[in-house]
Amino acid sequence: MAENFTSFRNFLTLNQAQELEFLLNKNNIQTEIGNNVPPVDTTFSGSSLQHQYEIKIAPSDFEKAELLLEEFAENNINEIDKGYYLFDFTNEDLYEVLIKSDEWNIFDYKLAQKILKERGKSIDLEMLESLKKERIKILSQPEENQKPWIVAGYILSFLGGALGILIGYSLWASKKTLPNGQRIYSYKTQDRNHGKTIFYIGIIAVIFFLALNILIEI
Repeated sequence: MAENFTSFRNFLTLNQAQELEFLLNKNNIQTEIGNNVPPVDTTFSGSSLQHQYEIKIAPSDFEKAELLLEEFAENNINEIDKGYYLFDFTNEDLYEVLIKSDEWNIFDYKLAQKILKERGKSIDLEMLESLKKERIKILSQPEENQKPWIVAGYILSFLGGALGILIGYSLWASKKTLPNGQRIYSYKTQDRNHGKTIFYIGIIAVIFFLALNILIEI
């Protein structure tokens, strides 16, 4: 394919992933579906290793896919039962859904807008666009406090451990996907440089200890 695919949505069940895959394919958006999350995309700051099914699309299709999901949600939003949990949210909770739209499905995002409007609260496209831009700005910030992993990486790499190499590579190469499809490095440049150094130290240490064992056996 001409363009690398990147994660668009994650699901806990294969059926959920396939439903979205069908909708996107029906609207001429090519997809890939996977049943795991690449380790290099897992941050050390508490990310879950829970098994997930992943829908990937081309970054250039993100905007089209988002608009498609919004349209789908709007077409079905009036059928929702009044017992749905969002109706119990306070206005502040609903605005939180709008601010952190990347943490919610598109249906909840659109329903939060509808409920706020029904409560007489002002919602406009300019405000929503501003919230999205501010959220992307926040999510673009590199992960903080990697010092414990850097120290552990150096120690393990000098000892010739494969775990040190893995830590180094993850700090160096780990990326995250923003809601707009952009892929950026997860850690700041200084931490990535440490990761690169840790990785190569680990490689050299492994080679050294392997050579040493061969010489001892001879």
